[in-house]
Amino acid sequence: MLGTIDYALRVAFGVTLLALNTIVHVLPLLLATVLRLLMPTARSRNVVRGLLTSIAESWIGFNSWMIDRLTNTDIRIQGELPVDPKGQYLVICNHQSWADIPILQKLFNRRLPLLRFFLKSQLIWVPLLGPAWWALDFPFMKRYSREQVARRPELAGRDIAETRKACEKFKTLPVALMNFVEGTRWTRHKHKQQGSSYRHLLKPRSGGVAFVLETMGDSIDQIVDVSIVYSLSQPRLSDLFANRVRTIHVALRTLDIPDQFKGLDYSGNAEQKQAFREWINRLWQQKDEQIEALLEQIESIEPTADSITI
Repeated sequence: MLGTIDYALRVAFGVTLLALNTIVHVLPLLLATVLRLLMPTARSRNVVRGLLTSIAESWIGFNSWMIDRLTNTDIRIQGELPVDPKGQYLVICNHQSWADIPILQKLFNRRLPLLRFFLKSQLIWVPLLGPAWWALDFPFMKRYSREQVARRPELAGRDIAETRKACEKFKTLPVALMNFVEGTRWTRHKHKQQGSSYRHLLKPRSGGVAFVLETMGDSIDQIVDVSIVYSLSQPRLSDLFANRVRTIHVALRTLDIPDQFKGLDYSGNAEQKQAFREWINRLWQQKDEQIEALLEQIESIEPTADSITI
């Protein structure tokens, strides 16, 4: 009973702080967005864009402070954190939980350019956050099902065109584009339904990474490959702020983009498409083995940890 009360109080306090932090930062961010729209030159708009980024980094900084001060979570990092706030990176990661996002933001805030995620177009209507993401140039993508394309053939390829358009604006800006290559969060049900050959991962979807490299391959400096494992299997965001996640193990590595994929023609060259898929599959096999090693570390440190059964 006391544990339930403690959980509820921690979650309520965490949600309240998150909401206040969002309001405090989003309102000036939206005002700065209006200012940017009024700026007459590209140079002046870029100055305001820098202000917008600083506001977003401050918002992330407070969320990270909450993790440090409200929890005893031990984040253990293997590999070196890249530090290049002016570079251009593609960040890829396995996806287990909504907690992945604040952890990734905590790791890279002010070390890399602001992390930007590809978002579903419907998320632009999320109160406060939707307009904020739009103001920060997060790419919103509209995906069409096979049924929609069958009814309206003119939609075929439009989502790909929108991906390219979204990436074009980042060619001359510092950017860290985030891609969860699995396309969705891992669950046992999804893993079984897919018949995935990986022990701890869903099958990778290579198209999103390919389209980024098609558009920005010559400007992307490196790929930052992240693997995250929790001591609590698939924790909710509320579990994180309720201090239920004892340890988080993160493995990092930076990868150079193979020369053969810098001029990638994924949609038009079947041979390049196959070679790229094979490369992604090899990366995913390496990541699967890396996650297995991280889970073994958790088991040795915390024999009762839920995550050893992931």
